[in-house]
Amino acid sequence: MSELKDIVYPCQFDGTRQSAYCLPATGTAPRPLLVALHTWSCTYTAFNQNYEKFCRLFNWHLIHPDFRGENWRPQGCGSEAAVSDIVDAVTYMQQHYAVDAKRIYLAGGSGGGHATLLLAGRHPELWAAASAWCPISDVLAWHRQCLGTRFFRYAEHIVQACGGDPQESAAARQQAIARSPLTYLANANTLPLDISAGIHDGHSGSVPVSQSIAAYNCLAAPEDRIAEADCQYITEQEMIPAHLQAAGLSPDPSYGQSEVLFRRQSRNVRLTIFAGGHELLHWPLFSWLSRQERGRAADWRCGEAYQSGDVQSGGLSN
Repeated sequence: MSELKDIVYPCQFDGTRQSAYCLPATGTAPRPLLVALHTWSCTYTAFNQNYEKFCRLFNWHLIHPDFRGENWRPQGCGSEAAVSDIVDAVTYMQQHYAVDAKRIYLAGGSGGGHATLLLAGRHPELWAAASAWCPISDVLAWHRQCLGTRFFRYAEHIVQACGGDPQESAAARQQAIARSPLTYLANANTLPLDISAGIHDGHSGSVPVSQSIAAYNCLAAPEDRIAEADCQYITEQEMIPAHLQAAGLSPDPSYGQSEVLFRRQSRNVRLTIFAGGHELLHWPLFSWLSRQERGRAADWRCGEAYQSGDVQSGGLSN
């Protein structure tokens, strides 16, 4: 059985060597690769062991890069260096291990969800599919949403990363826009993208559901987009409006006890709002990704229940 390794790998942006955790799959045949991305206030050392657990179960390669660390640093938070480092992590794995090029997956939650959406838009050609959980899609909007709340520290982080207050400084505003997935996400129109959010996030957690809805709306067909009034209702009331509560909504066994409250799929994007908060459910993430392959139509079917009965919820600390 392969061991989880603490490695450094070469990064083209500035010629440095950056850190990551790496878990090679077993055997010599090409295997899928998961690039798993850390949360907002963390480095690669804040490693969720469920990634390792399920990569071992599926026999996938795994890399968990640092991509310049915490997102309050200008070098982090979706910078050009951070984006380049994630691309270089894929290159490293391809150069050192037998990677199935048709099954390279991208995933993360919270700040990792932000980076997942960002890399989906910046480099859609790399991925077979991507799964983003409670993501930040609009850094400028999130700065505004955090002001005057108990999540004010994240607004301060954005000021630090962007070199000023993006509500007041034109230069900082441009930085926030450049670091926002929404700026690039339309490029991911052919990439299967699964976006999931707990309905209580933004209240019990720090990222409002509207951030996930905005990402979905960016890629959905016009007739499938969620209206602004409905988005506001869901975000503020922590409820699905009656007219959006589909009587025929199929339960998704892969989500376990975290009931799917709303789901809509359009073109190559799907939005799921489930009964939960600021969290990532690893089993439905792996279950969905495992059915995706570059060159084949996306598989949007509900997943099977995890046999232990535990979908491995990962409450996320930004």
